Amino acid sequence: MKHKIPLAFVLLTFLICALAIFQACNISDDEVYTPKPMGYYKISFPKKDYQLYDTTCPFSFEYPKYGFIKNDPSSLAEPCWINLHFPSFNGTLHLSYKVVNDNLNEYLEDSYTLAAKHQIKSSGILEQLIQVDSNNVYGLVYEIDGNAASAVQFFLTDSTKHFLRGALYFNEVPNIDSMAPVVNFIKQDIYHLFDSFNWKEAN
Repeated sequence: MKHKIPLAFVLLTFLICALAIFQACNISDDEVYTPKPMGYYKISFPKKDYQLYDTTCPFSFEYPKYGFIKNDPSSLAEPCWINLHFPSFNGTLHLSYKVVNDNLNEYLEDSYTLAAKHQIKSSGILEQLIQVDSNNVYGLVYEIDGNAASAVQFFLTDSTKHFLRGALYFNEVPNIDSMAPVVNFIKQDIYHLFDSFNWKEAN
């Protein structure tokens, strides 16, 4: 035997559905909830404290105590090619030294070419002169914006005997949104390196 659904129940159900639809259409933009965009981990930065790098290499400089220096392990590395590691940030500043022997222009062109290779991924390259007359230190720093593999590159020279090239890399997929605070933090250490840099007679 079939049971008839009471008309009052049908009307009540219809009324509730209509009311729900009406309410949904009247929700203001402020009341609409959408998923929050992905955030990034908060980074705790260590205190700026420096120590002296002074070996048999023909240069010295100060570097942060939260970093450590090791010789470049590459089979192509030459004497006084060193890597300044930042383990907390998974980054490395590669430093390669060359003796100038009437070939400074060659080194300058190589430095520009290596920095320019990152233009494809970068949103721009800012060039700044380095000039520390008291220590006979001159050069150029390339600050590379965007998702380039290297965020900072530079060279230092006394224009007659010495040449040093530096390049900062991170062992991470380039993402300027997440890496910008770290890059800016290490840039301070790089500029401190410039200010504290000294040439010595080559051995």
